[in-house]
Amino acid sequence: MAIEAVKEYFAQFGMADRVQEFDVSSATVELAAQALGCQPCRIAKTLSFLVDGRAVLIVAAGDAKIDNPKYKAQFGTKAKMLTPDEVVELVGHAVGGVCPFGIKEGVAVYLDRSLKRFETVFPACGSSNSAIELSIEELERYSGYTAWVDVCKGWDS
Repeated sequence: MAIEAVKEYFAQFGMADRVQEFDVSSATVELAAQALGCQPCRIAKTLSFLVDGRAVLIVAAGDAKIDNPKYKAQFGTKAKMLTPDEVVELVGHAVGGVCPFGIKEGVAVYLDRSLKRFETVFPACGSSNSAIELSIEELERYSGYTAWVDVCKGWDS
């Protein structure tokens, strides 16, 4: 199970005990915010795209939406989200639990600047009923990110 891979990943840093599992679904931003008792914008959602035949993950704030012109300027291609089957195959997590931890090799991770306004955020942990609270510095450290990007809209208005 993907959550086990994420717990194993965090165990190497002595952080597996920080992974939270819920009795309710956290598969959407709204459900995750309810499960955690936080504002939806603090959910660090992970979106999966295909760029040049490879999976790319963009971690963004819960209230951010992909801005197609910004995305195309950043990645040189139109935003094409992975299908649920492709997400499992290429990333290693199912939709609803996608996160940048414990993923398959070769997946590029980008962090959207919409997250920088928070001290801590809550990404999923490989299942549709899990999360971990991380500071932005911890998110940088443990996500293996490639770069910060500015590909979202709707969060700063």
